[in-house]
Amino acid sequence: MLNYKSISLLLLVAIFLRPSAGEVNSIYISSKLDPNAIIITQVDIVFVYDQDILEKFPSTKTAWYSNQRRFISEAGDKIDLVSVFIPQGFDSQSVSLPQRGNDALKAFVFAQHDDSEAPPIDISSFERVRIEIDEFGILVSRQN
Repeated sequence: MLNYKSISLLLLVAIFLRPSAGEVNSIYISSKLDPNAIIITQVDIVFVYDQDILEKFPSTKTAWYSNQRRFISEAGDKIDLVSVFIPQGFDSQSVSLPQRGNDALKAFVFAQHDDSEAPPIDISSFERVRIEIDEFGILVSRQN
């Protein structure tokens, strides 16, 4: 029979063994665009490991894509970038994530199929991420 102390200990173990909020463990991407359209959307997932880089992080989609090469070069190993090219009507069960992704201070998503002034979407607090692309832009949410 479990007593109060046993139950408390089990709860503590479960909390510490469970991935913490802020660890992106999986990303699922789908496109709801017309399969007959000829559209490919680039989705960039950026894992940031350094506070100085966070302070310099691009604030819009345009700022990211127009200065991407320079930013990546200057950031070096202080970021990891995962770029995925999604054709219309595409489903992906899993995006390959960097091994050290769970050490990131923040993780952000940019997508070319979005408003030019769209800010990066912070997914740091999501364990399982769902990214849907449709004719209006992108929707990022927690996947159940």
